[in-house]
Amino acid sequence: MDLIEELTWRGMVHQCTDEQGLREHLASGARRIYVGFDPTADSLTIGNLVPIMLLRHVLRAGHTPVVVMGGGTGLIGDPSGKSDERQLLSRERVEANIASQRRIFLNLLGSDVTIRNNLDWLGGLGYIEALRDVGKYFSVNMMMCK
Repeated sequence: MDLIEELTWRGMVHQCTDEQGLREHLASGARRIYVGFDPTADSLTIGNLVPIMLLRHVLRAGHTPVVVMGGGTGLIGDPSGKSDERQLLSRERVEANIASQRRIFLNLLGSDVTIRNNLDWLGGLGYIEALRDVGKYFSVNMMMCK
C-alpha cells in the first residue's frame, strides 16, 4: 500500500487534483512534506492530532516530514471571534511557545523531522510589523468578505 492509499484508507484524503501525478512524484524519491502549526500556546491540542498523524505516515513512507512553525504569522495575532480585536502575543511568548512545541514534535516524530520557523524568511520583509499594528483590527472573516 503506497502513502496515498494508506491516507485514503484512513479517511485522511478527501480530494486530490492529480492523484496519479502525486503517486508518481512520491514514488520517484524521498520528498519533503510540510504542515504548518500555530505557536499561540505552549502545547498542542487535539486539533493538531490529524496533521501529526499525517506526518508520522509521511515518515514511515520514507519521506521527510517538515513542521513549519508560525513564528512570524504568530506575531500578527489570532482573532478570538469574528468581531474581536486580535490578541497579540509578545515575541518572547511566541519564541517560548515554539521552543515548547519543538520539544513535543521531536518527541512525537523523532530526529528525522525538519522544523522551520516562518519568521526566518518573513522577518526581513518588514510586513509583520505593519500587520501587527494594523491587521489586528481585522478578523479573517472580515478580510475574506472584502
